[in-house]
Amino acid sequence: MVELYETSEITRERIKKYLEEGKRFDGRKTDEFREIFIEPGVSKNSEGSVKVKIGKTEVFVGVKMDVTEPYADSADKGNLMVTAEFLPLSSPRVELGPPKFDAIEVGRLIDRIIRESKFIELEKLCIKEGEKVWQVFIDIYTINDDGNLVDAAGIGAIAALKMAKIPKYDEKEEKVIHDEWTNKNIPLTKDIPLSLTFHKIGSHIIVDPTKEEEDVSETRVTIGASEDYISSMQKGGETELKKEEIEGIIDLSEKLYKKIFLKVEKFMK
Repeated sequence: MVELYETSEITRERIKKYLEEGKRFDGRKTDEFREIFIEPGVSKNSEGSVKVKIGKTEVFVGVKMDVTEPYADSADKGNLMVTAEFLPLSSPRVELGPPKFDAIEVGRLIDRIIRESKFIELEKLCIKEGEKVWQVFIDIYTINDDGNLVDAAGIGAIAALKMAKIPKYDEKEEKVIHDEWTNKNIPLTKDIPLSLTFHKIGSHIIVDPTKEEEDVSETRVTIGASEDYISSMQKGGETELKKEEIEGIIDLSEKLYKKIFLKVEKFMK
């Protein structure tokens, strides 16, 4: 039974047919992203925030900070928590209620990319070892879902972190003053990680899918890519990938990173 709002079988077949002819519905190449736009400062109450648009896909990402106890296995490091919430206004497929698997997965994917790349220098967020550290919260909200929320969220998380300022902390009162900020940025490394997600449709690998292309996708791989290395890789979907397909995706990620980074960099200066 076809669910309401699901991509029709006719559209699915046309997407596959177009790919066989080397085409996509919107005229892009298989390795081409839609236009990327980043708007900073969309939330006056956060330490850093951005709106990211990739084509018609749109997300808000905000960074908040607080002082708390460190995790037991990292007493001298700050904490990181990434959450994603799919809002009903972003898609007729989203219902009110607790986060579903898709939202939880996006949060975990972005968390892993940031954590494994060591983009945040968490050891510099320690106030008193074993007792007090800064905790970084990254909150992702979907505004419009036209495919590739993962990469939009990844770009948003990195941009928001780059723009964030650490709030003032009253050591005497032991509390964070959330409406006042220092001139200090969150300590970050120079290696900027990006989320790059590759989808397989038939024998073709594409990037930045529309929602309809995502519906046709048989499997996907999300890579946490930096300029000189790959820090994470996670597969989703049931269809297997051949060794040569994985190798091709890795090679393509290196080329694609340079293109996407140049598009994103101009907004983060």
